[in-house]
Amino acid sequence: MVPKHARYVIIGAGIHGLSTAWHLAKELRARNRGDGRDILVVDKAQIGAGASGIACGVIRNNYFQSAMRELMAHSVSVWESDPQAFAYYPVGYMQIAPESMHADVVQIYEEQRAIGYKSVLIEGEEDCRAYMLDLFSDWQAPGVTVILHEKRGGYANNIKSLQGLAGKTQAEGVRIATGVRVTGLRLDGGAVTAVETDQGTIQCDHLVVAVGPWIRDIWAMLELPDRISVTTPDGRIHPDRPMWTYWALQEGTIEVNPNEFMDNRGNFPPVLHVDSDAPLYDDVDGGLITDRMWGIYYKPDFFVGGVQGGTAPYVIDRPAEQVAVDPYGTKSPEFVVKDDFIRMWTSALAHCHKRFEGKRHLYRREPSGGIGAFTPDSFPVFDVFRQNAYVIADSNHGYKMLGVGALVAKELLGEPQALLEPFRFSRYATGKLHPTSNSPFPWS
Repeated sequence: MVPKHARYVIIGAGIHGLSTAWHLAKELRARNRGDGRDILVVDKAQIGAGASGIACGVIRNNYFQSAMRELMAHSVSVWESDPQAFAYYPVGYMQIAPESMHADVVQIYEEQRAIGYKSVLIEGEEDCRAYMLDLFSDWQAPGVTVILHEKRGGYANNIKSLQGLAGKTQAEGVRIATGVRVTGLRLDGGAVTAVETDQGTIQCDHLVVAVGPWIRDIWAMLELPDRISVTTPDGRIHPDRPMWTYWALQEGTIEVNPNEFMDNRGNFPPVLHVDSDAPLYDDVDGGLITDRMWGIYYKPDFFVGGVQGGTAPYVIDRPAEQVAVDPYGTKSPEFVVKDDFIRMWTSALAHCHKRFEGKRHLYRREPSGGIGAFTPDSFPVFDVFRQNAYVIADSNHGYKMLGVGALVAKELLGEPQALLEPFRFSRYATGKLHPTSNSPFPWS
């Protein structure tokens, strides 16, 4: 049974919900204003049952938007605070790109340097090729003119990191109640007074919403609009924009021995992200897959065995209210990856490395993928609604943003955080939207 009252109720036991609970408990105790026993986390399934639990686990700072870059630098520091507990592997991250993205990547590097985030920039096709061949003797992707090699970042095991985070949260006295479905919210005088669940009603003083792709449903319970007007930086107003758009995530694994994917020095490589405008041909039959910009990312995966990665997601072309979020992830036949992803991703791997040629038959034929709820500009919203409901709508950036919970905890206790200020809901009315890059990925 759930308690009848909790000062703080957090919906969602993924990366954001657990991080917020952990940091809030520590803040309450440090300020002599309470402790973890004042906090209840509820989840309709179990820890990591949503997007956090199917994440590829990449941790990076590679963002064209300065606000995202500063926020991610903060989050990387939290990952680095306890690599063992978070199952975090700080191998670094590489953005490998063509000339059409050259200026974007240079800008990212310069702004990383300005905030003290260690990275290396390589420019020019000849120097880029030499740099990649120094890492991988079988590198063969043409047309690369700029590389940003982040020395921090890397990847983590999604489930183990969530278990480690849950352990830290429970050690602070926080209760995590799983198998509890939220069915409604009680609003009185413009504030949330209670959370209704299938196991009883929980009176609360503060609500934190950290539900990933289920944000559409809690947003409706808060009686917030499903369509809004968006002002772009040029001052134009675009009325009746959907607040939420769902995208299908494309990720998978080939079952090569992860130890085969080392660099020339026998070290495990950084996470590799390759964007390219070179034509991509099928590795099996030689047919043209695309002559437009494409991108992939990949890394060794010792947790399931193989090399894991993905491609850019695609928009689910229907109104958000018609998208079935449940069953979620690999349990949803509609949104797991199909043969077109397998063809594209394995061919792209072979395009980059000779060692991956002819390896499509090693693709692990098991359900993979999921869906994410994206905001109108594909960047997060961190803000308070209905006086006491703090909404974390991460627009599918979530897993790597481990540090957001630390900032939200301070805001819950009355300390506005500058790193979160650019992500207020008001930006859609004021036109202070985040700039977009030339990457094929909506979150870059």
